[in-house]
Amino acid sequence: MLPDFENDPVERVGEIWTDVLNILPRHWRSGFPGLTDRFEWFAIDYNGRFWIDQPGRYTFALLSDDGSRLFIDDVPVIDNDCQHPPDLRIAAVKLEGGGHQMRVSYFQGPRDCLALVLAIAGPDGRWHLFNTGDFKPPSNPENWHYPAASSLIPVPVTPAEASITMDELFHRLIETNPSQKGAIKAARKSGCSFGAIRTCGR
Repeated sequence: MLPDFENDPVERVGEIWTDVLNILPRHWRSGFPGLTDRFEWFAIDYNGRFWIDQPGRYTFALLSDDGSRLFIDDVPVIDNDCQHPPDLRIAAVKLEGGGHQMRVSYFQGPRDCLALVLAIAGPDGRWHLFNTGDFKPPSNPENWHYPAASSLIPVPVTPAEASITMDELFHRLIETNPSQKGAIKAARKSGCSFGAIRTCGR
């Protein structure tokens, strides 16, 4: 299971800086970008900020192998924890305009596969990889028309959202970013078994 990053004696060994979490399912020999000598039994605690210019309903998809969790403004939004093959979880929230905090906690257990992808669909319903570069505030603070403290409200996912498979999500990501096609094709051929077989426990 995921460690308690605040209270467990977790040894911090380095930092990774990135605007996007786009580690499609891959064999452990391909490695995790930014990690030179670790392919199993490691954890990442990813923290970032993003700006919502268009308040409304946003849907998040978190794909991981092994466990992961998504928090927005310290509120747990998606729980995809435990040791498991590549598995997809989806949740929806209503976001106020302004600044928000995001945290994705992740761990990779034993070989053979690993994955970590965070995607988002805004009020227009189109799926994209979540990229903090797409959610920056206006360059002039005088144009920040929202209060400093923002909030979110969890909302139910629709039946259509709840039934999205990994292949369908991949297809939608290709629609908005055709350059992903080759990487997604490789993910489908990675040999990673997709399923929700989970092993939990401390």
